[in-house]
Amino acid sequence: MHTSSSITVTILVNLPIEIVWKVWIRPVHIKKWNNASSDWHTPYVKNKFKVGGSFNYRMEARGGSFGFDFEGKYSKIETEELIEYVLADGRIVSINFEKVEDGVRINENFEPEQENSL
Repeated sequence: MHTSSSITVTILVNLPIEIVWKVWIRPVHIKKWNNASSDWHTPYVKNKFKVGGSFNYRMEARGGSFGFDFEGKYSKIETEELIEYVLADGRIVSINFEKVEDGVRINENFEPEQENSL
């Protein structure tokens, strides 16, 4: 899935895929890494990690000035390789996990929301 207005973010994580996968999908870990910046946090995570299952990550500014629910439904899961989901507003996200010599390359491709510029 790569539309003309999609965004791809790539990162290399120097850990085995088994660890990266667990940290990516388990609520206790999601609360620790799901932050756009240090002034945000994720105080609540619900994750029914299965095809057709839903998730909801409550994201809030640490000062309490703003917050929102990041939520959607899983459409495809291939263990330790791929996660696809549709956000509540209909945008599509695809996350690929690729084992490489130094760890795992994660490519997340998503359709941006229309509220802010690319």
